[in-house]
Amino acid sequence: MKDRLDQYMWGRYSEIKTFGEIEELELAVSTDQKRAKLEMLQEQVPAFSWIGITDASGLVTASTDELLEGMDLSERPIYTQARKTDFVGDVHEALLLAELLSNPGSRELEFVDISVPIIHSDGSFVGVVAAHLSWEWAEEVMQYVLRPLNRQENELEVFVLSPGTQRVILGPEAFLGKQLPIDSASLSSGKTGWVLEQWPDGESYLTGFAGGRTNWDYPELRWTVLVRQPEEIAFAAARDLSRIIMLSGLASAVLFAFAGWLVAGRISRPLNEISRKAKAFRQGEKLTLPKNTGVREIEDLSNSLESLVMTLGTTESDLVRMQDLAQRDPLTGLPNRIALEEAADRMMKKANAAEEKLAFFYLDLDGFKKANDSLGHLAGDHVLQKVAERLMAELPEEAFISRIGGDEFVLLFPCKGMGELSTKQLAQRLIDRLSKPITVEAGRVQLGCSIGIAIYPDNAENLYTLLSYADAALYVSKENGKSQTTFYRDIASG
Repeated sequence: MKDRLDQYMWGRYSEIKTFGEIEELELAVSTDQKRAKLEMLQEQVPAFSWIGITDASGLVTASTDELLEGMDLSERPIYTQARKTDFVGDVHEALLLAELLSNPGSRELEFVDISVPIIHSDGSFVGVVAAHLSWEWAEEVMQYVLRPLNRQENELEVFVLSPGTQRVILGPEAFLGKQLPIDSASLSSGKTGWVLEQWPDGESYLTGFAGGRTNWDYPELRWTVLVRQPEEIAFAAARDLSRIIMLSGLASAVLFAFAGWLVAGRISRPLNEISRKAKAFRQGEKLTLPKNTGVREIEDLSNSLESLVMTLGTTESDLVRMQDLAQRDPLTGLPNRIALEEAADRMMKKANAAEEKLAFFYLDLDGFKKANDSLGHLAGDHVLQKVAERLMAELPEEAFISRIGGDEFVLLFPCKGMGELSTKQLAQRLIDRLSKPITVEAGRVQLGCSIGIAIYPDNAENLYTLLSYADAALYVSKENGKSQTTFYRDIASG
């Protein structure tokens, strides 16, 4: 849950950061042109409730829907903090925008502030790009994470705490806006772990918490995420297993003691044979236990041991299959972000050993949101499956592709001497392939594809830095008209 919150915030911060860097190059454009670009960004990311640009004095010169234009923000943290460095503010209620933005819900509007300075090429400060990010997306993240886990009998509850004050900013309605008077809330600052503790309602809960920094490189708020589950439910399986083990062990002990007392002489030989076969099995030989020993108990033991070995083999296969499922996107069958991290680490080490380069493609579908809204989410799922099939068909040898969320895909492959021209030709093949119409049951869809490319180790040596660079290049591709390819090197040097 914490990783997904930080991942989402990193994405929104990166968009505002990139926009601020691009804005520095276009200071002379008109207010209408600036406003049009802001509204285009807001349309692509509806979670931005408001985006604006100020001049060096803090006066809003352009904003989405012309809200707050001409207003002085020089005394507000969203401006004062950004004069020093990039700023991400904590969750707070709407102040200036409370009466200007529509609020279909019953709760007060809450936002997270993001702002970055606009620095001229000569080093002078010329203004701030600021945005209010609606807090409603966090509830969707929580529901997405809990949906596969939170069956009614599990009684799982999630709390997101504000840094410093430990105020509940997301969670059960009864706790919102309050502090949690429990040990895990104070212990969780900058830590990850779990405790068994009593909550104010007098019930005992198993409480897990995660805090501190994550791998997402942005001025994160260091939220703390807690999950609680009633002790009785949390430890029910362990208690049942403990009773089963105790009773099974006791029954086995009584059975074998009685059998040994009755037929010690008769069973010694077949038991020795079973022992010898078991030793051979540990050394890799096939397990073949004696069947007709003349002692029914020994024959049953032989059959039980064989059945146990078969069960263990089946369990091991199931564990392997479950591990594979954990690293697969359930919709497209492509590897997910977990598999991407492992594959990237493996491929970067291999590229280092061979002194080769590794290309990181960040792909995003153009027009998918419109098709998804018009045809429905089920049709959108079918479109994503078709897109995955087309990407797989175009994969170069030794390439790796994963779906990291929504309509975003990451492709890795070793360049093996391929120059920029060949790499760009591959990107164009992907764009051409994905630009062909896709037919699903709900209708015919025409999509496009924009691509950003970062090269390892030329641009960076860290996976998340490379992804952020490729994402920044992707953003430039979309800004330049979509269905294009941009190398991070070009925007970094520009």
